[in-house]
Amino acid sequence: MMGNSSFAGLGNSSFASLTPAPASADEAEPWVRGELIRSLMRASRGSYLLAAALMPAMVGLSWGHVPVWQLMVWLAIGIAATGCRIWGEQIYARHYADRDSAAQQYFVDHYRFLWSTSAFAWGLSILIFFERTPLVNQFMSWLIVAGVATFPLNGLALHPPLLKRYVNTLFFTMLAAIGLRMIELNFEKPHFHYGFLMLPGLHWWLLLRAGRRIHETARNSFELLFHNHILINSLTQQRQAAVSAVAMKNRFLASAAHDMRQPVLALSLYADWLRNEPELVAEIAPKIVRATHAVNALFDSLFDLARIDSGQVRLHIERVDVAQLLHDLELQYRPVAEAKGLTFRMHVTPGTVLTDPIRVRRMIGNLLANAIKYTAEGGVLLASRQTRDGLRVEVWDTGIGIAREHLRDVFLEFYKVADHAGTSDGFGLGLAIVARLSHALGHPVSVRSRLGRGSVFRVALHDADESQAQTRISGAVG
Repeated sequence: MMGNSSFAGLGNSSFASLTPAPASADEAEPWVRGELIRSLMRASRGSYLLAAALMPAMVGLSWGHVPVWQLMVWLAIGIAATGCRIWGEQIYARHYADRDSAAQQYFVDHYRFLWSTSAFAWGLSILIFFERTPLVNQFMSWLIVAGVATFPLNGLALHPPLLKRYVNTLFFTMLAAIGLRMIELNFEKPHFHYGFLMLPGLHWWLLLRAGRRIHETARNSFELLFHNHILINSLTQQRQAAVSAVAMKNRFLASAAHDMRQPVLALSLYADWLRNEPELVAEIAPKIVRATHAVNALFDSLFDLARIDSGQVRLHIERVDVAQLLHDLELQYRPVAEAKGLTFRMHVTPGTVLTDPIRVRRMIGNLLANAIKYTAEGGVLLASRQTRDGLRVEVWDTGIGIAREHLRDVFLEFYKVADHAGTSDGFGLGLAIVARLSHALGHPVSVRSRLGRGSVFRVALHDADESQAQTRISGAVG
């Protein structure tokens, strides 16, 4: 089974780990709404049981003044309403409590009738005491109804539509019950002054007004909490990025020093050898040249990375003939492959792309150099083909391959697979440069490989936008 890895999002960072964008207002609103509903459900948990506990007291205040069957009918309605609330809470706990904001909203929208049943039951209580029990009993009953209307305010205010539904159901039912009692009494003057009947309307208005204030305060608190979470996450990510950058630079410098020390030490030894035995100049001079080339190659790669990371590379986007670019690369790398005893094959599909020809040539050239370097026998294939997403360049080899667990790491600076044949003479910078340029130009690079069988690197050549590419390579994006 082939391993597969994609590096389309690599930027100036050494790895494809992009910091998530800050949450937008569109993302904040559903989260806040969902948390308000969760808080509502926590606040209302068991509150209906307290209201249910007051039902026997209400019946007791009317006992002996109202037919027993009427009291029992009202009590049965109240118990049924309480049972509905218990049933609804169990449904919420089993199916909705741990779900997202959309699920919270769905529950409230589809089970809001549960709160209406409680409000309706308590609104009907007016029928069993208004102008039917002594004044003291009526006063106590009014206090109980007022308490039942006020007690759930802090919870219901977290979702204004639910508060309005509960309060409106309660007071409309109360007004209807008062009207029925007045009709039954032939509109005789009640024991209370008529002005007293205005108090439920005032209470109604005060509940809705207070609910709005409570909701605004709670919403502001949750919005502040949301943005604090975003800020904390952002600071945490920035700290982690800073720590990773320091670790990366330390590893970078350590690896650079190690890789530079070897050819420099070789130069020193060859120079001493040549000074002591000048007659061996024909034998030592080529070795000095190779060591010098190694140092120059390392410095060139380091300078390339430094220029890219500092945003000093100036891109020049133009229409590029991909077939011609690949044939130019063939002229450069075919002799290198054949000198190593490898076959170099081409399969080119005509096509053009908007890109920087120098940087794309560098990307594909680095892939070809790696393919030749890590292939002992067989050959290398350079191909281009048209796909549904556009033109794609592929570099195939029959080399040592890469294990699945190392596929992403090979794009890091100075990364070399431990105990991997053929990696001792490389610096581990070629693919790091490919990753940087891939991100800047918007040409995603992917790799598939089988250990001991070979690898294929694919570059998707999408048309590049010069301003976006220059911004990305300057470090403002990514």
